[in-house]
Amino acid sequence: MNLRRIKTLVWKEFIQVVRDFRSLWMAVAIPVILLTLFGYALTLDVDQVPFVVWDQSNTAASRDFALHFKGSPYFKLAGTCADYRCIDRMIDQGHALMALVIPKGFSSLLEQGNRAPVQLLVDGSDSNTASIAMGYADAINAAYNKTLLQLRLNSLDAPFIEPLRLLPRVWFNETLKSRNFIIPGLIAVIMMIVSALLTGLTVAREWERGTMEQLISTPMKASELIVGKFIPYFAIGMLDVLIAVLMAQFLFHVPLRGNVFLLFTVSGLFLSVTLGWGLFVSIVTKSQFMASQIAFITTFLPAFLLSGFAFPIANMPGVIQIMTFFVPARYFVTILKGIYLKGIGVQVLWPQIAALMLFSVVLTTAANRKFKKTIV
Repeated sequence: MNLRRIKTLVWKEFIQVVRDFRSLWMAVAIPVILLTLFGYALTLDVDQVPFVVWDQSNTAASRDFALHFKGSPYFKLAGTCADYRCIDRMIDQGHALMALVIPKGFSSLLEQGNRAPVQLLVDGSDSNTASIAMGYADAINAAYNKTLLQLRLNSLDAPFIEPLRLLPRVWFNETLKSRNFIIPGLIAVIMMIVSALLTGLTVAREWERGTMEQLISTPMKASELIVGKFIPYFAIGMLDVLIAVLMAQFLFHVPLRGNVFLLFTVSGLFLSVTLGWGLFVSIVTKSQFMASQIAFITTFLPAFLLSGFAFPIANMPGVIQIMTFFVPARYFVTILKGIYLKGIGVQVLWPQIAALMLFSVVLTTAANRKFKKTIV
């Protein structure tokens, strides 16, 4: 390869990107906007669940039981009701997700040492939130039962000893904040979309503007043209990686426990995969509109749905799990979560890194072979 010719084409591409406001906007602003929107809007944390109470007993015991829910950080009292019509209306209008119905004989049943049934009505239209809310309610109920048992045993002067005590400890994401594992995966999704879209337009733009004929007439080889198109967008992509890492660290406060150099090295490797795919699409279609549509469909949907970013791959059907092996974002999401949360290195992540290397070689070679210095 002639480095002088490559340098000239690289400089031409940089000038073209700077002058083309849309490309510059797509390259820098869109990753920031997407990361901000998704980072704040996309969350799996469930807290402040609104609930209503229908206290038919209206005693000190029933009010104390309701206060256990009201005092929890996971629930928020949205009001009280006097019948099922009120509960139905509050849930239908979205003012409450859950209703607590305490029966009339609640206090007397507890005083007699009997079980007191309490009805819990949950809006199941959002099954994930409903399941988590019921889990919180079960925990509060268990804590209340433990308190009652302790009081009864104290009245009999009998010691209370728990036969089994579970001591859970969470590794890597101690606070269980969904943002800590969403943001690293989100970086991979955004990088794949933006970088593929950028290079997906570069060769097609030359054909549509009629400047490809001028490039073909020069002594520049096809491989030199591919490299010259690749380098500017690789530099822009690495700038996007830097912006994303800084936003994750200082805006979303996601812990970065691994090696920063390894993070940027693997990010560059992933960029070579996505840029290679974008170049291949642009060379094949020769149309900016078609290239942008294909690049978006083949990057966003697989990266969002099949990479393990939003949905666990282990829960997918067997055929879909096989398909995920052909999605580069799957490997990069695993790498990012490993570096960010677990602080692991190459000795653990080498299979994913090797897979990205294979993708990079295959896609770059395919783009180089597909491009011909001929006018068809």
